Amino acid sequence: MTRQLKIAVVGATGAVGETMLSILAERLGTKGHEVHALASERSLGKQVEFGRKQLDIEDLATFDFKGIDYALFSAGGSVSREHAPRACEAGAIVIDNTSEFRYVDDIPLVVPEVNGHLLDDAGPGTLIANPNCSTIQMVVALAPIHRAVGIARVNVATYQSVSGAGRQGMEELARQTADRLNLKEVKPVKFTQPIAFNVLPAIDTLQDNGYTREEMKMHWETRKILEDDDVAVNATAVRVPVFFGHAEAVHLETREPIALEDVKALLQDAPGIHLAESEDPGQAPTPAATAAGKDGVFVGRLRKDLSHPNGIDLWVVSDNVRKGAALNAVQILEAIEARQGADEVAATATRP
Repeated sequence: MTRQLKIAVVGATGAVGETMLSILAERLGTKGHEVHALASERSLGKQVEFGRKQLDIEDLATFDFKGIDYALFSAGGSVSREHAPRACEAGAIVIDNTSEFRYVDDIPLVVPEVNGHLLDDAGPGTLIANPNCSTIQMVVALAPIHRAVGIARVNVATYQSVSGAGRQGMEELARQTADRLNLKEVKPVKFTQPIAFNVLPAIDTLQDNGYTREEMKMHWETRKILEDDDVAVNATAVRVPVFFGHAEAVHLETREPIALEDVKALLQDAPGIHLAESEDPGQAPTPAATAAGKDGVFVGRLRKDLSHPNGIDLWVVSDNVRKGAALNAVQILEAIEARQGADEVAATATRP
């Protein structure tokens, strides 16, 4: 990346915002780029890390987005609803990590490894939605199979870490674990039931059809990202006592038959995927030991489904705060910059 960027990170004091700043520092470097850490007025006076630098928190409410190249939002839907449009009006490319704009037809919902072509026309004032964390890791694994033979149906059970519920979720798991070990009474605050040494088969609000909103997000978003409304998605979302990393048991039915070896080859060649080398199920990728702090989507337990002739089963694990949120947003930024750089090179080559 050659040009110097001006970037605003909205929600910089949250877990995803802090990770965005960390990944930006890792992948873009800290020299030359102008980075603003934005949050609400109550966070003024605080600082956040950007590489080895410390950035002062700036007030989102009064911040002028004029001249900003990219605004990365991760501060809740109501914040995005109010401030993302004015960032776009000022000419920034907005990458929003909330669910506020994901289901708007003309707003692209992007996972660069899957539907990065939607970024070809992204320019100043464009708004791009970042998908849900559990959807991102699943579609990275599904996309190469869908492109090859089509996917008719997906049945998925997720095992989602407490970091998906933000800092409060992580603090509650830590506090309840200590209380349990010290034989103290456990008092749920963030979650409706105790999360320590427990699993909770409901994430987000219950919908009229009996599914939770988290489960419906996977249904809606998978179809939009794969650009195929005929893909049937049935999800059960479960919160588990893990700090970082989501795991998913994915059962899919392809439209055309495909050999297991061909599926392996597709996944091995797909960007962003790490296919487990060991066939020992005891060495399958796990959230804590494999995915936490890593950028990839890890796939294991690959096998033919005994109950369906076109069925494939796989186990998908990824760090929900990194690839499931912050990294995907930064990859969108990088993809746009790469395309603009290629366009500039092409334009230069055609000049007399």
